[in-house]
Amino acid sequence: MRYAQILSTGRYVPEKVLTNADVDRILGESVSDWLVQNVGIRERHMMADDQATSDLCVAAARQALQRSGTKPEELDLIVVATDTPDYLSPATSSVVQAKLGAPNAGTYDLNCACAGWVTALDVASKTIAADESYKRILVVGAYGMSRYINWKDKKTCTLFADGAGAVVLGAGDKSGFLGAKLLANGEYHDALGVYTGGTFRPATAESLQLTGGKPAVQFVRKFPSTFNTERWPQLLDVLLKRANQSLDDVKLFVFTQLNLRTIEATMKVLGQPMEKAHYTMDKWGYTGSACIPMTLDDAVEQGKVRRGDLVAFCASGGGLSMASALYRWTA
Repeated sequence: MRYAQILSTGRYVPEKVLTNADVDRILGESVSDWLVQNVGIRERHMMADDQATSDLCVAAARQALQRSGTKPEELDLIVVATDTPDYLSPATSSVVQAKLGAPNAGTYDLNCACAGWVTALDVASKTIAADESYKRILVVGAYGMSRYINWKDKKTCTLFADGAGAVVLGAGDKSGFLGAKLLANGEYHDALGVYTGGTFRPATAESLQLTGGKPAVQFVRKFPSTFNTERWPQLLDVLLKRANQSLDDVKLFVFTQLNLRTIEATMKVLGQPMEKAHYTMDKWGYTGSACIPMTLDDAVEQGKVRRGDLVAFCASGGGLSMASALYRWTA
């Protein structure tokens, strides 16, 4: 039997820091206290003007490759999970392949918004288990949402940030990947997203007036405030039962890093101590499809993950897409 295992992690956090006080000055009103109390965000990082999403991917990938002792030319596949690509076409993963110098790797992008990286982890893990020709796969989650922020919209400019997280997957004879569960509530596809620039609303002069002169991320309509606290436990319940594991067996929970209060509420519903849920949105803001691998890497660096530990990932994002995955730590 072949099993996918996480061999290493990596991340990239851009140098530019935007504090809550900076956002206060941009908006001309104070939102700092509200953000800390209700969301948990204190600062966020933004990519430089000369960077693109592919550059964030490459920086995180190089760290993960170095840690696993994998050369770029040894990669068989590169999967980039992002909804802020370099271009509408071609795929950002092809740009990453060129910049990394990984000529033997196939490439594709995966977009299901902020659930993208966990979904990509599922697909890549099953690829390794099913096909022995895949020995090393790079799975990157990347977010360059600062390019799509309307700085007059306090619903969005206070939250979103940039970054990338990566893992290198390899094959082993012991279970690493234990399964995944995907769900979606497509009726909310028009609630949150970047709605200008595709075939639905091409980026014409007229349509760009709606978003202040460029395609921008928007909260268009509300979805239930309890959405994640209701769905995440359901996803985890299905996943753990299939793997014959319990919530108490999980050593680390890594959730989408949009709102610390939501994570706290979810852990309460699960009956688990908050110490088992690592979080990073306080220092890095909300980095979408990158937030779970970035947070995983931070937890690994802090010694919160050890060989044999059970790690549960649970993500949700625009669409509304959801994904959960379960991994036994073998690194």
